[in-house]
Parts: sequence; structure tokens; C-alpha cells
Amino acid sequence: MARFALIGFLFRLVVVFLLVGTTFSARSDEEIRERFYGNVVNSTAPGNGEGSIAKMFDRVLEKEFSENDQPEGADGASFNSSVADQQAEIETVAKVTHEKGKRNDTQENNGTRPFQLQDVFSLENEDSDDMTLIDKKNNVFVMSNKKSKYPILQVDLRLISDLVVIIVFAAIGGIVFSCLGQPVIVGYLLAGSIIGPGGLKFISEMVQVETVAQFGVVFLLFALGLEFSMTKLKVVGPVAVLGGLLQIVLLMFLCGVTALLCGARLSEGIFVGAFLSMSSTAVVVKFLVERNSTSSLHGQVTIGILIFQDCVVGLLFALLPVLGGNSGLLQGIISMGKLLLILSIYLIVASLLTWSFVPRFLKLMIQLSSQTNELYQLAAVAFCLLSAWCSDKLGLSLELGSFVAGVMLSTTDFAQHTLEQVEPIRNLFAALFLSSIGMLINVHFLWNHVDILLASVILVIVIKTALAAVVVKAFRYNMRISFHVGVLLAQIGEFAFVLLSRASNLHVIEGKMYLLLLGTTALSLVTTSLLFKLIPSAMNLGVLLRWFPSENNSQNEEQINPELSLLRAKHEWRKPQ
Repeated sequence: MARFALIGFLFRLVVVFLLVGTTFSARSDEEIRERFYGNVVNSTAPGNGEGSIAKMFDRVLEKEFSENDQPEGADGASFNSSVADQQAEIETVAKVTHEKGKRNDTQENNGTRPFQLQDVFSLENEDSDDMTLIDKKNNVFVMSNKKSKYPILQVDLRLISDLVVIIVFAAIGGIVFSCLGQPVIVGYLLAGSIIGPGGLKFISEMVQVETVAQFGVVFLLFALGLEFSMTKLKVVGPVAVLGGLLQIVLLMFLCGVTALLCGARLSEGIFVGAFLSMSSTAVVVKFLVERNSTSSLHGQVTIGILIFQDCVVGLLFALLPVLGGNSGLLQGIISMGKLLLILSIYLIVASLLTWSFVPRFLKLMIQLSSQTNELYQLAAVAFCLLSAWCSDKLGLSLELGSFVAGVMLSTTDFAQHTLEQVEPIRNLFAALFLSSIGMLINVHFLWNHVDILLASVILVIVIKTALAAVVVKAFRYNMRISFHVGVLLAQIGEFAFVLLSRASNLHVIEGKMYLLLLGTTALSLVTTSLLFKLIPSAMNLGVLLRWFPSENNSQNEEQINPELSLLRAKHEWRKPQ
């Protein structure tokens, strides 16, 4: 019946069109246009030649979508309102354009060009396919939101080009150094230094690339948290927290006293001590993963201290205004106390969610991902990023949040499955992150001042190794473990660049000392892999000189069973000196 009703309706519709056509044929063309445009579009009729269906359709669309109804993206601020509200001030900038090939003269005169994928700077026939703005301080700006009448898909082709360059060079560097039997970390760092501002200058958008690369350290620490055992954390907890704090305080005290004896400011010496106490979590963890040493005793102690250092970064940022004289001592103490309170609340909430929400959530994701692991992988990444984002918004750090997320999942039965899903993402972004760190290394600067920078790096390595070894030995670990941890913590971490930049803005440290610390940090990261390669030889030399206990053939200290690790740690802890 429904089929017959539909046929009847179509038949009646055809009859109506025939009648309308007959009626229109009895009228003149001018009358038809006047009646249609006057009644339907409510506008004057076009002249002859403009009454096509396409033209009529365009006029209907113009009637429907008026200029006032054009959808516009939400703007954070407009030019006039920002200046009027004194939220911004007018400043002269230079617009730099770069031609990318010749244009066809006819197309240029007609204002048209062949259809192609355009970046955000060349939409709506801009004068150039490539545009940047430079202010009087030589800051370079790129467009983040192209203003357009209609919603459009915006593509930053320069960022895509930069990411392609850094990934390709990182892959080449990793392959070359792997073939040479060297750690791939060196290849990543060297690749970054070659394509960065201090090398061939292949990277245009440094800020954007480094921002994307930050996902590398986030996923590194997330995977690290997945492999971290809460039982082992309880064992190495005292040396990680108390030992890590003692190491930072001793370095700050030592550098502060040295600064006073040399006639420098006390605040400058305290900052240098805090600056030198930071070690590279990403580089050390990457090395331990390559050596399968994350479950070893020295690996667990080192990771615990590194995680504590990441927690302290927020406190050091709160301390910088005090050292710079921009706020009083009381204000600095209040800021650090508030940060500690926030950290405690964050960890308590994370602990509650670990036992109440996380197991049920992962079981649900497993059920929904019975056919494919795509949804589970996406959920794990989203959980990591959400935890990191919350930690950062609370004034802590992205690294702490991602590590806590990994530890939360490590308590469930799905930790290994989650790690398998995250590892490919971690490896890609870790290479991207380490290459971005390499871009901060200016090869010409290091070469021109290699003598003083090399002496500074050797001094830093000796002091940090000795101090860390003494601190770990104070917690009754044997000398072999203590020395191993000390060497792993001997470099200066990548977050020191952030601390150094912030301290320079607050005038805590300036001039030649800034350049010295910058070059020392860069050279320290470059030589870290070489230092790690020397660890086995140093261990063997220590055994020959009877500084270290001999290695048991049946039980290798470098890769021991987790249960035996726990028992041995407790034994070493309680063993009298």
C-alpha cells in the first residue's frame, strides 16, 4: 500500500508541474521574472541572461545567509577592544614575506591561482605564501588563528615541515649511532643540534616544535610509572625523598658559600646550586630502558630521586622571585607551603581514584575494545594527558602528573597491556623530545668556548657524582650502588634551561654566568652518553682497587630479580656500617 501511495503522490506532483509550466508559458519572460523575484526572493528581477537556475539559487542563498548571520569563531580578544581596555598596546612590527616560486602573470592579474593546499598565511589571496611578523626586540610571530568570513580548515605547513625535518633527522641520527654501537640518545641530540638555530637552521617554528615535543617527556614518565612498583617505591622512598632533598640542599649550601667567598651575591650562588642539582629524567630513563635496568636496585633508586627532583621543580620556581628580590621571604615561604599543600591534596585524590575508579574504568575499556585496541589505547593516552594537565594547572608539573597517572595504572592487572599500547607512542615522542633538546645546543658556541666549558662539565660531574654517592651511601647502600647512582645523576637536566631562562628574566643571574651555565648544561647533555659508556670500566676499576664489592656471577647487580632486589635492599638498609 505504501508503494502505491508513493506512486500516486509522484503522479500528482508531475501534473502540478505541467500545469505550472502551462501557466508560465502564457506569460512573458519579463512577467515571470518579476513574479518570481518579487514574491520569492523579494528583490528586483535581474536582466536578461541572469535568470539561470544557478543565478536564482545564488540569490536564494544570499537571502538565507545574510552577512550578519555569518558564523565566526570565538575570539579571545579583538584589536580595538584590547587596546581600548588597556589590555594591549600598539607596537610597530615588520611583515616579512618570502616568495616560493614564480606566479603566472595572467593568474596574478586576475587575482586567481591554481588550486592547491594553502597554509594559514595564504588564504584569501594574501600577498605572499609565507609571512612572519618581527617586533623591535626581534621576536618572531607566526599566525595562530586566521581571521576569515567563513569557517575554514587552517593548516600550518611550516609546522608540518618542521616536524618532518626533525623526525627524519632523528631517525637518521638514531640509525647511524645504533650502527656504530652507540646509544641512540646521542644521535637524537646531535640531529637536533644540526637542524637547530645553532646549526643549519632548518627549523622555523621553534616554540611550536618544542611544545609538541613536550609530549615526549610526558609519555616517557607515564610509561615509567607503569613499570614502577609500589612495593619497590616503599623501599627506595626514604633515599628518594630524603636523599634527593639532602642532595639539593647540600649543593645550594655549597654554591652559596662559594659565592660569598668569591664576592658574588648569595642569591646567585643559591640559584646555581639549585640549578646544578637538577638531573635529566628523560635522558637517564631512556638509558635505563635501553639497558633493561629500570628494575635493578640502582635503577629504582635513581628513578626515585629523579621523580622527587621533578616534584621540586615547582618549589624552585616559587623560590626564584625571592632570590630575585621581587617578593619577600615570608611571601616565598607562603608560596612554597601552598604548593606543598596542593601536592599533598593531589596525591591523596590520586590514591583514592586508584582504588575506586581506575580498575572499573580499565575493565570497561577492555570490554569495549574486544575487537580492537584502538579505544583502549586512546583512553590510556587521554588518562595520562588529563592527569598531567591537572597537575600543571595546580601549579605542579606535567611530568609529575604523567608519572602519577602511570603509577595509578600500575596497581591494576592491566599495567603490562597498557604499557604495550603506549610504547610506540612513547618511542616516537621521546625521539622528538630529545631532538628538540639538541636544538638548544649551539655547536659554534660550544666549539668557541670548549676549554672552559669542558672544565666546567668535568667539575660538575665530579662534584655531583661524589655528593650523590655520599648521600646514597648514608642510607646504607653499598658503595657500588651508591657510585652507580651518583654517575647516573651527574649530568644537568633539560629543565635547567627553563630555570635558567626564568632566573634571567627575574635578574637572579645575568651576563657571563648565564652563558657559562647555558654552555655547561648543553655540553653536559652531549657528553652524558659517553659518561654512561664508561660506567662498566669504572666499576671494574673500582673492584680491582677494592673500592667496590665484587660482582656475584650468579646474581648480576645490574639486572636482578625484583623480589631479590627488595630483600637485598632491606638487608643493605639494616646492615650496620
